[in-house]
Amino acid sequence: MLSQTIISLLHSSKPKSISHLHQIHALLITYDGLFPNFPAKLIYLSATSGHVHYSHRLLRYYPTSYVIDWNTVIRAYANTPSPNQSLRLFVQMMRFGVSPDHFTFPFLLKASSRLSSIRLGVSVHSYILRCGHNVDLFVSNSLIHFYASCCDIMCARKVFDEMPQRTRVSWNSMLNGYAKCGDVGKALEVFKSMPDKDVVSWSSIIDGLVKGGEYAQALTFFERMVSVGGPKPNEVTMVSVLRACAHLGAFDQGKLMHRYIVENELPLTLVLLTSLVDMYAKCGAIEVALAVFRGIPKVKSDVFLWNAIIGGLANHGSVRESLDLFKEMSTAGVEADEITYLCLLSACAHGGLVKEAWNFFEALERNGMTAKCEHYACMIDVLARAGVVEEAYDLLCRMPLKPTPAMLGSLLSGCMNHGRLDLAELLGKKLVEIDPHHDGRYVGLSNVYAAVNRWDDAKTWRQAMDTTGVKKFPGLSYVEISGMLEMFKAHDKTHPKSSEVYAILNLILMQMRRAIDCEDECLVY
Repeated sequence: MLSQTIISLLHSSKPKSISHLHQIHALLITYDGLFPNFPAKLIYLSATSGHVHYSHRLLRYYPTSYVIDWNTVIRAYANTPSPNQSLRLFVQMMRFGVSPDHFTFPFLLKASSRLSSIRLGVSVHSYILRCGHNVDLFVSNSLIHFYASCCDIMCARKVFDEMPQRTRVSWNSMLNGYAKCGDVGKALEVFKSMPDKDVVSWSSIIDGLVKGGEYAQALTFFERMVSVGGPKPNEVTMVSVLRACAHLGAFDQGKLMHRYIVENELPLTLVLLTSLVDMYAKCGAIEVALAVFRGIPKVKSDVFLWNAIIGGLANHGSVRESLDLFKEMSTAGVEADEITYLCLLSACAHGGLVKEAWNFFEALERNGMTAKCEHYACMIDVLARAGVVEEAYDLLCRMPLKPTPAMLGSLLSGCMNHGRLDLAELLGKKLVEIDPHHDGRYVGLSNVYAAVNRWDDAKTWRQAMDTTGVKKFPGLSYVEISGMLEMFKAHDKTHPKSSEVYAILNLILMQMRRAIDCEDECLVY
């Protein structure tokens, strides 16, 4: 009976606590005659139940020549906040005289990937080549993933090309690597070449298109996925699709995606719900975003969800509501992060709340965080919009970071709006200096001179664009009409309905001119 009890403990679910684990260990020591191989079982039990340090101590106390026991602990360490311990344990294993097998190296590569250490990963790769494990599919797939996660896509492709055979995992790893590194063209090439595509393949290419700014194309691929009898999209796919809708402001498309999620009974994970809140907020449906947010139990919420709704309210000018939600967030016990404070600073910029903005900006340091470029840019924007441009310029000069075009641009705009054209000229020249290939920098400086009737200088900076070879790219926008996205560019006549568009535009201009003429006549009489 006792032996059966101990066996059931060893095969039961995870130990409830470290003391529970100690009790099991004590029983096994007491009755070690019944269980001669208990150290291996205990190492596995402790490593897989979150007590990896205890399993490491067991490994040192009960030295084993079985690589599977070492792999168990190496794998556990690779998933902890201290993945470097995996590599240290590997060195100890080698010193003990235990040779690694093909299961060892994927865990080491995962640890190297989580450490973002290309040097460690290359060292592991070198050892793999010496041992001859590079022909193993599992190892090769792990190498592709490692190099791709470290943005060394050339090495990832070299491993991929040298594989004698490839599985779907190999293709997906390569596709995901290109997508993560922002090479949309190569990702599309791999996708088209794949002999077999699953939901991971489709999700990776859609996510890659979204990250590459090809939002409309991402939605086209989703439509292809569901219409050609491809694999059923999952919650990961839908997160990327909702992000595409959010960036395009495609409200009708977003509603269709929400309906698809509900009708197909996809798991409403917190990430997916957060994406829904973010999509509705960015599409202008802030009330719907709030309704989705309020339907999520606060005990299950996280900082990303709160950031989505606080940022959404801030961007819609609902400043007080945004700040009130921050108080509610604190009451719910959710700790703010750097993005939270960025959203709050944005709210203050929309509401002209300089005092509150300084309070949030200084709270970053009080809460153990460091202000980044985005926080300084937002704080400068708050001050510039409020008209305290000297204070904004002082912050720009004394901050510990180099000024970015975003910071200088927001301050330049503030100077133009509040009549500080002397400072605007200085900032405009600095913008051209640090961002000489951006057409907007020359136009901005030219506008500064035009505002004070310095027409020769304004013309000179416009001509400087041609001299330096900088081209002014036309602005474009997307308009959602009956659920379809239409793209319009400035002065573009390639749209199939451009004649009707310009006819309506000219009609509106005529009506505006008549309205202005009527107002002028009223003023005369």
